[in-house]
Amino acid sequence: MRKKTVRRRSTPIRKTTKKNSPFYSTIKKVFLYICIVTVVLAILYHYRDGIAYYFSFKSNKALTESDESKRLSDIRNIQVLEKIDGKSVGIDVSEYQGNIRWSYVDTLEKTYPVHFVLIRATVGSDRLDRKFEKNWHGSKKNKMIRGAYHYYRPNENSIDQADLFIKTVHLSKGDLPPVLDIERLPKNQSLQRLKIGLKRWLTRVEEHYHVRPIIYTGEKYYDDFLKEEFSDYLFWIANYNFYREEMEDDWLFWQFSEKASVPGIDGNVDVNIYNGDLQQLQFITVD
Repeated sequence: MRKKTVRRRSTPIRKTTKKNSPFYSTIKKVFLYICIVTVVLAILYHYRDGIAYYFSFKSNKALTESDESKRLSDIRNIQVLEKIDGKSVGIDVSEYQGNIRWSYVDTLEKTYPVHFVLIRATVGSDRLDRKFEKNWHGSKKNKMIRGAYHYYRPNENSIDQADLFIKTVHLSKGDLPPVLDIERLPKNQSLQRLKIGLKRWLTRVEEHYHVRPIIYTGEKYYDDFLKEEFSDYLFWIANYNFYREEMEDDWLFWQFSEKASVPGIDGNVDVNIYNGDLQQLQFITVD
């Protein structure tokens, strides 16, 4: 009987390539670490002025404030304000700011004078802002340039909304033009019907006050739905993104923060930059 010859399979020897060698892996980790550190240092250097201001003038607050997003907003606010180059600074308010002590509303971050305020007057076709009258008269007494805005509800009659605003807001010489605030898309109508409604509101209000209204909206909403078809109007644009630090040339106002602190107002308030100086701002007011 013949014995079977069993042949052993030779185990292949794995060659250590350059890509999977321990040395190469270490080099990749070190390179990645250097890249991350470089990016972090670049960000810190870019925001050095805002960070230095924050920890120099708000050190007590930094030790007690638990809201990290608020701290980042403060740093960004300073970064933006340092680049305004003489532009006029203002705020916008509604009933959500509670009882404002208008005689104390004067500067932002103890440095930048607050020249103007935009005040919510009406919402939809049937609601008044509960603090409008008090804010309207208080800001005037505080010698601020004031303006009123209407929060537009897409699914309600546009003429009824315009008439409510007209009934509520009585503009005087030196006030800013009326503002239409549109932020939402309609639920029960097409986008085209929404645009028709917006134009009806704008036309009705312009005929009453004899001045063309301003439109407030977010930057994406503006780019996607309004920029082309409403190019005859001036825009007040909201954008709070950390990366944006300057306004576009075609924006009339830029609402760059919703988390700022102003004397006389408890809690956060929106801050805006007008695309011009105080004299140019006065030029666009009602005669």
